[in-house]
Formats: sequence, structure tokens, C-alpha cells
Amino acid sequence: MIEELKNKKIGVLMGGTSMEREVSLKSGNAILSALNRLGYNAVGVVIEDDALAPLKEQGIELAFIALHGGFGEDGRIQALLEFLKIPYTGSGVVASALAMNKPHSKAIFAQRGIPTPRFVPALSEEFVFDEMKFSVPVVVKPSCEGSTVGVSIVRERRDFSKALSEAKRYDDVPMVEEFIDGREITCGVLDGEALEVVEIVPISGFYDYQAKYTAGGSEYIVPAKLEPKIREYVRELSKRAYDALHCQGAARVDFRLHPEAGPFVLEINTIPGMTERSLLPMSAKAVGIDFDELVERILKNAMVKKK
Repeated sequence: MIEELKNKKIGVLMGGTSMEREVSLKSGNAILSALNRLGYNAVGVVIEDDALAPLKEQGIELAFIALHGGFGEDGRIQALLEFLKIPYTGSGVVASALAMNKPHSKAIFAQRGIPTPRFVPALSEEFVFDEMKFSVPVVVKPSCEGSTVGVSIVRERRDFSKALSEAKRYDDVPMVEEFIDGREITCGVLDGEALEVVEIVPISGFYDYQAKYTAGGSEYIVPAKLEPKIREYVRELSKRAYDALHCQGAARVDFRLHPEAGPFVLEINTIPGMTERSLLPMSAKAVGIDFDELVERILKNAMVKKK
């Protein structure tokens, strides 16, 4: 399979039009460097508003998707690549669309018995607090964004309206989620197998966009200091969430770990960050998979899917 891949022109798709464009460019360039080190015929394909033209101009035979957020993780680029008959890395059209839509994925998790925080659409303050009987604190977030864009923790009801307005900048119908007090942890999944659990300790106390992408904004504990039973349960839930949405290739499952109630799945990322300091590479490195090997294994999965 390696020789077959090395005879193909591989395009690393990066950039895009979402709020995560700059992060995507960093992921894409890190992946491109790894593929070049490994001897693959790889080129960078920067996606702007028109994705079709650069794909045709470059004449790529296989796509390594490094697009984060909308038109990358939501199934649209996957559908375009299938139309063009270009094999690609990661999850397929339906799995990508489901994972990107938090209410849809969380409904599937709940149906499968995977613990996830209670949630409702953020229709209005009265609907959330009076009809659905939520109480503060709650989390208000866009239904289809990544990187904690537009997310607020509301600790006083009077702050709800402002948080809802912020979330509506990115999504017509945001969602409200029960706030789970506890630790922030995540676990990578590669080809259906759970990797190591990583704990995130944001310096500000909230793992927002700044905490994720500002140097020194967070500390990372790898592997997370967990009791063996909790660690294995988190890894099991990661695999179950991945399987529930029929994901493929690499993904990352994010959790909140309540001190008494245990872990709750927040969401699954089908195209997680791939810089040298991103969470998926940390999770993989802790089980002995270095960055270049991780990139190559994700690439090989695209051919497995094709076959």
C-alpha cells in the first residue's frame, strides 16, 4: 500500500472559510512537512471560497483533509471529493455532518447510552429556564462550530441574553447545554482504537479559543492522572462515540470529568488539530505513535476506505 500511495499526487487541503482558517493552515503545513519527510509526492492545496478549481488545477489523486470547522468537517468537502472520485482521509459525508452538528451527535450518544450533558435548542431565555427547567450555570454555544468559537458559560440568568447574541453570530439556532463541573479531558481515536487520555488545564479556567491557540494558555497532562478504571472507561466511551457516528481514520473525543458522576462526552472532532502541539498528536505520542507515523496512518486509511 505504501508504494501505491507514493505513486500518487497527494493534496493537503487547508485554509477554508471558517473561523478556524488560521489553525487549519498550521495543521496543513505540519502535515505537508511530515509527508515530504516520508517521501510522498504531496502538495499544499489552499482552499478559498471556490474549492473545485484548486482541486482540478492541482490534479490531485488523494486528498488529506486538514480543513477545520465548516466546509471541512461538515461533510461538504467530503461530498465534493466523492463526486470527483478522489479518495480522502477521515470520516465520510454522513459521519462528518453528524459530528459537526452537536445536537444531532448528542442525540445519538444519548440514544446509545453514552453519557452526554443535557441539552436543548436556545430558542429563548424563557424556553430554556422556565419551560425546560434548566438552572444556571449553563453553556451556550453554536450548534455547528468548533474551537469553542462563540461559546459562553452563563453563571447568572441575567447574562443569558448576551451569551445567546454572541452564539447567534455564528449559528441561527444555538444550543444550551447543562454545565458539567469538573476536569477537561480528551482522547484520540485512530482506526477505531482509543489512544491515550490527555488532561487540559486552561490557565484562565475556561478552555476557550485563546486558551487553545495562545502559547502558554493551557497546560497539558499526558497521560491524564486518572484512576485506571476511569481511564479505561474514558477510552471505552471514546471508541463508542466514534463507532456510534460511524467515524473513520482519526478523531478526538472531548469530555468533562465530573468528580462524582464521571465522564460526559461533549463532542467528537472528525478533523482534529494536527500541529506538533495539538491534542491528537499528544494522545498518539503517549502510546508510542510519533507525528510522522500518525500522519502516515491517517493517509493509509484513505486507501482502506477506497478498497
